[in-house]
Amino acid sequence: MGVEVKQGKKGAGKERQAFMRRLLQDVRALEKLLQTDRVERGVRRIGAEQELFILDSSLRPAPLATEILHTLNEPLYEHELGLYNLEFSVDPVIFGGHALSTVEEQLCSLWKKGQHAAQKHHAHLMMTGILPTIEKSDLGLHNQTPNPRYRLLNDTLSELRGEDYEINIRGTDEMLLRHDDVMLESANTSFQVHFQVSPEEFAKLYNIAQAVCGPVLAAATNSPLLFGKRLWKETRIALFQQSVDTRQSGRYLREIQPRVSFGSRWVQESILEIFREDIARFKVLFAVELDAEDPIDTIERGLCPNLGALRMHNSTVYRWNRPCYGVDSEGKLAHLRIENRVLPSGPTPLDEVANAAFWFGLMSGVLEEYGDITTKMDFDVARANFIHAAQNGLDAPMTWVDGKTRTAQNLLLERLIPLAREGLQESKIDHDDIERYMNVIEQRVQKLKTGADWILNTFQQVKSKGNRGEVLSHITSSILQNQHQNIPVHTWPEEINIKKENWKDNHLRVGQYMSRDLITLEKDEPIEFAASLMTWHHVHWLPVEDHEHNLVGLITHDLILKIFANTQSKQELEEIIVSEVMLTDVVSIPPSTTTTEALQIMQDHKLPCLPVVEQGKLVGLLTERDIMELAKDLLEDKLS
Repeated sequence: MGVEVKQGKKGAGKERQAFMRRLLQDVRALEKLLQTDRVERGVRRIGAEQELFILDSSLRPAPLATEILHTLNEPLYEHELGLYNLEFSVDPVIFGGHALSTVEEQLCSLWKKGQHAAQKHHAHLMMTGILPTIEKSDLGLHNQTPNPRYRLLNDTLSELRGEDYEINIRGTDEMLLRHDDVMLESANTSFQVHFQVSPEEFAKLYNIAQAVCGPVLAAATNSPLLFGKRLWKETRIALFQQSVDTRQSGRYLREIQPRVSFGSRWVQESILEIFREDIARFKVLFAVELDAEDPIDTIERGLCPNLGALRMHNSTVYRWNRPCYGVDSEGKLAHLRIENRVLPSGPTPLDEVANAAFWFGLMSGVLEEYGDITTKMDFDVARANFIHAAQNGLDAPMTWVDGKTRTAQNLLLERLIPLAREGLQESKIDHDDIERYMNVIEQRVQKLKTGADWILNTFQQVKSKGNRGEVLSHITSSILQNQHQNIPVHTWPEEINIKKENWKDNHLRVGQYMSRDLITLEKDEPIEFAASLMTWHHVHWLPVEDHEHNLVGLITHDLILKIFANTQSKQELEEIIVSEVMLTDVVSIPPSTTTTEALQIMQDHKLPCLPVVEQGKLVGLLTERDIMELAKDLLEDKLS
């Protein structure tokens, strides 16, 4: 993120004015610096940042980041937004020779080091775009890392938004929800790769990064599930954009860019175009207390300025291909990078480096083959390819420079995988490394088996063999086992057995087990309608909610029978509405309740069902059928 926040306020008043003056100074300094020989040229380097989930013994998110970091004592590891996330950085290496296998070796070494530390806290570290077992109840401020930056980020973005964040994603299933903070962002983890380039080639290579973004993502999708719903092949893309979107819906057709963006046009000449556009379009979020550096004076003294204000603002604008500025440890040489934020975490270190190799190869290969990509492709085509890839993966329609539309699978096999191989060869990457990583991409594409495809195929096979919690838990367990072996995802078996012996883990919380597809009533509806719904759907209870889905009552089968028995005429029955007879003193539980606690509550109160409520909203129902299965599992566990 460039600068650590130690003290700061939301972007307002004198503090904001001072920060903006410094931001403008930084832009002028970068313009001056680009005219000197102190921005590194003639060398390309690559690097990466790995984001991870922390899992407890039941494969649920575990907020143990601080404890694990303390045990690790490894400067390359650091906090992320959620306490169940970690991130580490891979050292940059010159792009050539064994650079790719060097990245994989360090990736595996640091991951294993983190695993050993996590095991001391009875936890696991996992690479996956969206953790299948994560629940909405995990995504609250109680699990936010206690860092001033993250507190400011949440407060400022939420104030700009002015209302709850709305998530609307449609795939095979549909996700419609509201959330009141930025913690939905922490449900995403990525494998961010960096490509250092010379200033004079930045514009051409940045445009190429945009042009190949869709095809590369199509081959790398790994995040098809959120809260058990099948959404996009790479749901991260939609979730991340919507989880920090400060725009408000309105009546006017004004175009406002989201902070998470693919961009709106090609770059013409320089990295400065992107920084200037982002400063113009996006409000300063933090009035951060910076050092007293005068960036122009630093340049005149023969050094490279830190550009702290510019880097801080850049860290709050989330382009999928982000421009980056950096300085060496001695402050004598600056560099420019393109950060690819599209690739998901996982499925394995080998898969991740193969994804990176494909991107790096295309960066070089497309430049060699086409030169200025903006003369061969319209920007809107590149952006459409990106969205189609996120939605449909290798089945996505893709349009390339010839103007023809074909599936991503066909485009990759016919044109882009061979082009990436050529790019890696031109960059003098070791032959064995090229074969190792590009063969993974080629076989994955041929078999139509990305991480997302494996998850969805497996989900389809096992969804009827257990409840939702069991299915998601066992998919997660299988990912973790295959990941530890570092075998590429296209070789993973798709058949996994749902076993009952770990029922305590799989049924740990009601949110994993409750019924979610609910038939409900509103309080002004006739009681005859309630009786009909019970008959049609073979249920013995119906929750009553208001227009905003707040739980206000309950109608039971026994209550209906008493009403019918005590009503003298049809006219009298027709005049009875739900609100007049419903039970209002309703016992309910949050989704975080353990199933053993729920069982005890139902037993103590002699309840046929338990409404599940989160912040007053009805989100599910624990029924007698659910309880019978739970009791059966409990009995089997005691007898075993």
